[in-house]
Amino acid sequence: MSSVPIAGAAKEPVVFLIGPTASGKTSTAIELASRYPFDLISVDSGQVFRQMDVGTAKPSAHILKQVPHRLIDVCEPWEPYSAGRFRKDALREIRSIHQSGRVPLLVGGSMFYFRALEKGLSELPERCDSTRKSIRERAELEGWSSLHEELAQIDPAAAEKVSPNDAQRIERLLEIHYQTNQLPAAFMRERRCEPLPFPILKIAVVREDRSVQNAAIRKRYLEMIDQGLLEEAEMLQQDPRFDHALPAMRLVGYRQVWNHLAGHCDLESMIEDAVRSTSQLAKRQLTWIRNAPGVFWAVGSPASRNSRVVNLVNCMISKGNLPALADCSQNQGENHKKSENDISLKQQI
Repeated sequence: MSSVPIAGAAKEPVVFLIGPTASGKTSTAIELASRYPFDLISVDSGQVFRQMDVGTAKPSAHILKQVPHRLIDVCEPWEPYSAGRFRKDALREIRSIHQSGRVPLLVGGSMFYFRALEKGLSELPERCDSTRKSIRERAELEGWSSLHEELAQIDPAAAEKVSPNDAQRIERLLEIHYQTNQLPAAFMRERRCEPLPFPILKIAVVREDRSVQNAAIRKRYLEMIDQGLLEEAEMLQQDPRFDHALPAMRLVGYRQVWNHLAGHCDLESMIEDAVRSTSQLAKRQLTWIRNAPGVFWAVGSPASRNSRVVNLVNCMISKGNLPALADCSQNQGENHKKSENDISLKQQI
């Protein structure tokens, strides 16, 4: 399977539109959907959950009505939703979109989901509720960093790829070890799934520099508070199924709200912690994008990026790399020759 450039023989490509949090991916996706026969698939580990609208920055109801996004609101916050389930769901939606003669546009910032879809995932044992409960109870007493140390003693190769704060992955890796009595890294390596059976065009949308990115993160979080983030969190807390250990409840932005509602910090401290944690997440996302092969970068303000991405798509159409979009683009009147000089491969930020 090739990434970029897309081989001319490819009949059913998919497009990845990736970027760090608060980079403006949704506006670019809407621009593309207004011009070409794209159907959107959300790649966001938070937006899959119902009732968690403000804190996950879901597109508004108006936008979703105008430009539907698949894989938004697919499960309750109390339900587990893994990268493996995402891959199955995404493959189903991709094939459905292809069958309708349109092109899947996968948009989001959950890089592990993108990787799982592109590279495949290991076939893992079914989740065991009793094992997970035992792990979480230990985490409550000892802390996740302590369980990360245990994982490092069991399987250093697996532990070095996981942050001591990544409770969800620590839990899963220990669960695999307890269920199989094998090293998680080796177990998963031996059960690797097939990669995505479609050619991929990867486009990254990124703001001008880190200071602009961080300012956008702060602005968006303050807007979330104005839009009812705290009220949304209080509503979730009132449900008897609420549990701080659930992956949905550990999302960045919500974790800080729980602390505030519990009286552990004031509103200003909550905001600073959330902005700092989200900025760190954006930094990790950028690192992932930089290390991903074959990514076209569109850097700048949202308006300039959107223009560059449109030019890129037109360029790929003119070269026969996106045949499913060709009929739609013939009436756009875009300058295809200009677009070849307007997009650079793997720009430095």
